[in-house]
Amino acid sequence: MPLVQSVRRSCSFFCFFRSENAHGCNLISTAERQTKVSVELRPSSRTACIVALTILVPFAGAARAQSTNSIVPGPKPADAPSGWKIWIGEYGSKEITFTVGESEGHGFIIDKVAGKKWDLPSPPVETAAQVERSSTRFVVVHFWRDPVGRLDLCTNDLCWGKNAYGVDDQNVARVKPVRAIDDGLRAEALAATPPKETGNFRKPDLVELGLLDPGIRLDIRYATANDFLGTPVYSQARAFLQRPAAEALLRVQQKLKPLGYGLLIHDAYRPWYVTKLFWDATPPEGKIFVADPAQGSRHNRGCAADLTLYDPATGKPIEMPGTYDEMSPRSFPDYPGGTSLQRWHRDLLRRAMESEGFTVYEAEWWHFDYKDWKEYPLLNVPFEKLGLDAAEATH
Repeated sequence: MPLVQSVRRSCSFFCFFRSENAHGCNLISTAERQTKVSVELRPSSRTACIVALTILVPFAGAARAQSTNSIVPGPKPADAPSGWKIWIGEYGSKEITFTVGESEGHGFIIDKVAGKKWDLPSPPVETAAQVERSSTRFVVVHFWRDPVGRLDLCTNDLCWGKNAYGVDDQNVARVKPVRAIDDGLRAEALAATPPKETGNFRKPDLVELGLLDPGIRLDIRYATANDFLGTPVYSQARAFLQRPAAEALLRVQQKLKPLGYGLLIHDAYRPWYVTKLFWDATPPEGKIFVADPAQGSRHNRGCAADLTLYDPATGKPIEMPGTYDEMSPRSFPDYPGGTSLQRWHRDLLRRAMESEGFTVYEAEWWHFDYKDWKEYPLLNVPFEKLGLDAAEATH
């Protein structure tokens, strides 16, 4: 049975696809390729699976770090050779997708349709492959780069382009909004009213994260054009959490510091109108990654944080299997692709956050909810109204 229904004969551009509407391609001549790597794939022995704002001196007794041993996800693996990383990722379409990754110094391919994982005996950049699809048939796999530098994975006579998922050269994930933010969306969101709630809630007590510890750094993308919508949605680059969540986050920072890592905050408390703006601007296929304003977000309650790790020695973010705000399978916290070191760092972040009462969101490795989120109301206070004396602004 063919892998795809639509097959093209002309391979002058070698069927590279960035969109999810990928097609196959009959290979006329392998001599036309500039770079081709071939591999003999062997079945893997491993299992396949695919407000009252208060700004105070940092909490004196709350910052005592516990032992870091329990948060470390095993021995730290070596990084994959840099030449491998350009080949690591997702290839194909919604219907047929291959994951190429690295584990313990070996490459692998996961065929999501067949539900199988195959080891590469050598790096993709030096090799290509035979994959056993049944007891009688093998599929030859090639990795190659076309004349304009685009990357493909080819199975027998079909080629699959590497999916960029909207991530640009600056490692920023972007989507095309269904409407321009300044085409009425912002005004509509600001004029809208959050859903009414009933119940007994705690009094909001938002704490500014940037003042907690010099090791906690901010990269508030939504205050810049380097966000998934390509335009600023915050007027200020600030981050807040409810006090118990902020205290817990500080303890996480103290646990990570001896390991040589710090927390880099992308977002925390988010006014409700921004949640509505995100929902209205995001295309249907991306709505799994944004909260429904009719329900409100845990960000709106001041009990969710979007964050990652950074290296204090260089100030640079740590590489993860996918980038922040990326709307793709690589965003799932159990995504099996990437490199061993990327997955190790992702798991270290998760274990550190979970050790202090946070839970990772099932579709975003960077999003963590604090355990008490149900005890706080939805808030819709813009950042510019949060100051040293903001008690009245939350009521």
